[in-house]
Amino acid sequence: MLVNYKGKRMVRRLGGGLVISLLLAFIVIPILALFFRISPAQFIASLSDPMVWDALVLSLVTASISTVIIILIGTPVAWINARYQYPGREIVDTLIDLPLVIPPAVAGLALLMTFGRTGLIGGFLYGFGISIAFTTLAVIMAQIFVSVPFYVRQARASFEQLDQVYEQAARSLGSTAAPTFFTVILPLVKSGLIAGAIMSFARALGEFGATIMFAGNFQGRTQTMPLAIYTAMQGDIDASITLSIILILISFIVIALVKFQLRRDVRC
Repeated sequence: MLVNYKGKRMVRRLGGGLVISLLLAFIVIPILALFFRISPAQFIASLSDPMVWDALVLSLVTASISTVIIILIGTPVAWINARYQYPGREIVDTLIDLPLVIPPAVAGLALLMTFGRTGLIGGFLYGFGISIAFTTLAVIMAQIFVSVPFYVRQARASFEQLDQVYEQAARSLGSTAAPTFFTVILPLVKSGLIAGAIMSFARALGEFGATIMFAGNFQGRTQTMPLAIYTAMQGDIDASITLSIILILISFIVIALVKFQLRRDVRC
């Protein structure tokens, strides 16, 4: 009986190990193929390509700006939805999460129909000489649209998990709402907020569909790294692989930072 049990346990372990190995192989082998496809010398040489450098700088700058805007707007929204009941709160949550499931191309087209020169709002702005579509601002708006749910969801979860006893203690000591929020609540949930911000930054950095539909693909102005990869594929495969490797490295760092912040939040 004991031998039979050990045999079944061994089979389960081998089966589980096989499934995990197959999944890891499916993920890791294509990534390694990129690294093996280009030599260090070719990688360094591609970094001097103006298209690679322009795309890298533009992506980092726009993703950073998008993340800051998302934090400033998303934090109070997440706090309100976590702490207060109001009519239509579930609808608000659903609409905030909608960009997670909308195809990026649809999001880009929706932004274009809203802020383009003949769009719902863009047509009005264009009458005053303000054009948004196919500009760097359009890149930032597209990144915010697709990235904001990642931050708001994480921020709300962090606020909901925070025991209200800390807030009540601060209030009992005479602290008002704003000081309590900034000096007590935010420090306690900062790890979760940082994790959400990192995820939003990564999503903004990798955005393709909404950007190309709403902002176009103009080098130095709207051509982010994903768009540059798509463009380089048609003529300079080394530049395309170089940008892909950079994005993979950034993604790995992002995942590592998020895991570190979440673990730190749990320990606290």
